[in-house]
Amino acid sequence: MTETKNLTEKFLDPASIIGQLGIEEGCVVADFGCGPGYFTFPFAEAVGRKGTVYSFDILPHILESVESKAKFSKVGNIITKRVNLEKEHGTKLVENCVDWVILKDIIFQNKEKEVIIKEAFRILKPGGRALLIEWANNENSEATIGPDPQLRISENTLKEMFVAEKFSIESSVDAGNFHYAFVAKK
Repeated sequence: MTETKNLTEKFLDPASIIGQLGIEEGCVVADFGCGPGYFTFPFAEAVGRKGTVYSFDILPHILESVESKAKFSKVGNIITKRVNLEKEHGTKLVENCVDWVILKDIIFQNKEKEVIIKEAFRILKPGGRALLIEWANNENSEATIGPDPQLRISENTLKEMFVAEKFSIESSVDAGNFHYAFVAKK
């Protein structure tokens, strides 16, 4: 029991991460590759009723699951949308319209990494921020779970990719023992 508790405490904790960001009520957030809503729902709570969370994914059944959970939980500030983030203007949102873009464990999975990063930049408002979370790939990480270490992107490489697309790296975020995280600013 204690071993299981210790493992979950070291794993990704959305509430802890959001607590490090200073998310304001009324913010507009885009969750790229939202999956089952692991970050969508905590961000929806953080931005409150006046805020909006766009949950983007390419898999329709994933989006249906998020919609169902939102309806069941009476969360009315989540908008799901099926998109291909590897296509130019993949979100189909207008420029400069969101305060935060969440990119959790999606860069390593996609071939068109630069297209995804450019789309995050395009839709962020001036001064907007992107939260990057990826699987750790160093000797200090506990790489026994998650993708093959050869598929992972090092933190320095990912930071260089964001800087190359006009972002500035603002801060590091504690994301537990299995991930690294940082904030990039437009």
